[in-house]
Amino acid sequence: MFVMKICLLQQLYKDVLAGVPLAKESHHYTSLLNLCVEQSLEGDESCNRMHLPSTNGGIRIHQDTDMSDAVVPTTDDTSNSFANMSSSFCPREVMLLQLTLIKMMVAKAESQEIEFNTRQKYCEIFVLLNESKIDSKLICLLDSSDQLLSHMASESLASLVYFQLKEENMVNVTWLTFSLKTLSGFPVNTQLAECLWTLTAIIKDILKDEVLSGAGILKKLLAPLDAVLEGFYDSILFHHFDSHHYTSPYSKAANNLISFIDLLEALLASRIQLELLLRCQRVLFLKVSYVLNLISSSVHYLIKKKLIMLLKKCVLSDSREDAVSRSLFLENPSLCEDMLALSTAVLQTVNLTWLNQVPLREKANYFGGSEAVPGDDNQGGYDQTVLRALSLVVLKALEFKFQNSATEAEIKGDFHSFMSQLLIFWRSHVKSSAQSHPFVHHCEWLSLIFIEQDDDMWEAAKALLLIYLKIDRLRHDAAANLSQKEEETWNFLIHASGCNPHCIFLSFLEKIAFDSTVLLDFLISSETCFLEYLVRYLKLLRKDWHQFVDVCNHFDSKHRTVQSIFSVRPPHEEKQSCVTDESLQNPCCGPEPQTLLSLASSHNYLVFTTEQSDNEIAESKQSNSLICTDSTSLLGSLQSLVNYDSSEDSALESDGKECLVNTKQVPSNNEGETRIRETGCSYTDDKWNTLEPEVLPLKQKDSNTSSCLTCMASSDNIISQRIMLYKSTKCLEELQKAISKLQRRDLFPYNPSALLKLLSHIEKISNNMNP
Repeated sequence: MFVMKICLLQQLYKDVLAGVPLAKESHHYTSLLNLCVEQSLEGDESCNRMHLPSTNGGIRIHQDTDMSDAVVPTTDDTSNSFANMSSSFCPREVMLLQLTLIKMMVAKAESQEIEFNTRQKYCEIFVLLNESKIDSKLICLLDSSDQLLSHMASESLASLVYFQLKEENMVNVTWLTFSLKTLSGFPVNTQLAECLWTLTAIIKDILKDEVLSGAGILKKLLAPLDAVLEGFYDSILFHHFDSHHYTSPYSKAANNLISFIDLLEALLASRIQLELLLRCQRVLFLKVSYVLNLISSSVHYLIKKKLIMLLKKCVLSDSREDAVSRSLFLENPSLCEDMLALSTAVLQTVNLTWLNQVPLREKANYFGGSEAVPGDDNQGGYDQTVLRALSLVVLKALEFKFQNSATEAEIKGDFHSFMSQLLIFWRSHVKSSAQSHPFVHHCEWLSLIFIEQDDDMWEAAKALLLIYLKIDRLRHDAAANLSQKEEETWNFLIHASGCNPHCIFLSFLEKIAFDSTVLLDFLISSETCFLEYLVRYLKLLRKDWHQFVDVCNHFDSKHRTVQSIFSVRPPHEEKQSCVTDESLQNPCCGPEPQTLLSLASSHNYLVFTTEQSDNEIAESKQSNSLICTDSTSLLGSLQSLVNYDSSEDSALESDGKECLVNTKQVPSNNEGETRIRETGCSYTDDKWNTLEPEVLPLKQKDSNTSSCLTCMASSDNIISQRIMLYKSTKCLEELQKAISKLQRRDLFPYNPSALLKLLSHIEKISNNMNP
């Protein structure tokens, strides 16, 4: 009898997999799928008295939690081999096959590719299964000590509850009663994690259904659970987490907490996608302080990481790729109210002390486990994912809080304080792994932290840009005419906070070697907010051109000093350093507030220098011989992400972009001979050309090529070559041409007319100001 049932289940599996009509009566298949779960009928203890049939002699029961063991393979060869496996099947494996079949049949019943009569047959089977109390049996299986059986029962139960909700527009009463009792019975109830799994799976199924009207059905599901879920949120997150039960991710207590975090993530997704005003969807925003306190507790790092990533999704909930969804977000007062509450709580709790309580563990990239390989020198690393997420949470909270602030005074003090602490936090975690990075301009930290994650980087850059625009607008509203001293103080504050938008944009262009195709890829991609950022930045650039030119000159000066004059510093100035921890308390990357030229004239060096040891100087001399090369020379070695040119109208680009790096012996300040680098660029036929690096004598030999070689021995000889200005504007011009070319061929994914208009305007300004 047992072998016959196995053979019938195997045949049913093959029929369902192929989608063929079921030949026999529905009662026949119902009897095959009915679970053999023996239950005691003594009320509340029924599930705890659940018994599974004993296995056949000597058959090993698997305790593997991997789902690949639970799902029967779907290939024809494996299906045909079922007959040979019948003798090795035990009751547990039969039950796993039954659970797999239930889930498969629900999926087939929802598929429009299956014939209508076949789907109707499936529905009849589900009705009969409900009459046989399949839901009660599945709930009992949730408490099984066999983790695989428990998980498969949870998935099958979720499928049946969702199908009944979709087809009959009603919530399964048995499951609802079980969920209410389990959630309200915390921490006594032992089936908490399984209850949370099932609810999470149902919500995800609703969100994935593109045909179903999700808002109505989700409200029907969550409304009865709304008050209980909010109370459960308070109970589980207000728990005492200093217990040893939460220090291991494998404990039952930690499993309950992780399952609840997964549920919060599903509720957040439902909050973003569907317009509902349920408290269980809002509680994470309104009571986020519980989450922040949990992150700073002694719970396992995995739990902290999941919570930080959840907060990141919260602060990005207003960053919708779909313009319609974003407009709905902005028009919904409750969403804006919740974001403001979350931002306020984050800024009240998060400071440098709190940030340092979050241990950014080493990256666990070891194959087969978390143990380091003997001899592995990749020690002292940090979890970049968590570092970026934490930073983005703070930046987005600042953005949203300041967008809803009314006065300049209300913003400036808090902003400078938070950014100073964030800069210290970044430096403390990056300095151990940042190789050959003796100096970091404060505005460069953003690209240094986020360069490996494009979407996060542009979200962070957009946040800082919006904050800058907000403060700048309030400044001009408060005073019609600002004095030069006020302007200098403002520029110093923005540089000191690391959020000058021109510095940030130019730093990124440097990182990508001014490759316009990278910008084009970002514009075409729907995975980043680069389009929104670029449009806002170009509008700023259009009216703030002179500031942009000044920042370009700062970059040129930095390259001439940091990369060329390694240690030419007056002895009495050796204690000054732009990036020490002390200076980060009041950081600056420009003069305070003086002009760059006057500062250079008085000290014979620029503020972009930094204190270095002898070893650092030696390393810098070795590495900077390559770094000093003009960044455009990197373009030849970088492979463009996409080739947007075609043979008929592609411009010849054989002329390279190069820069000459020379070395001379020049005495400086009577301190002996110091090796000073000269940066020279030959300019021919409107192209920057690179010559091979060579050592030149003290006097430059005659050359047929016009030269702009400039000696760096003293500040009096500094001549602005405007290399950065040329390369950045050239990059934007190339971007404009590439977009126009794609638009003419109808290959651009959206209408770029507004963007092209802005780029054209910038090109005209550049040509007028720099003929």
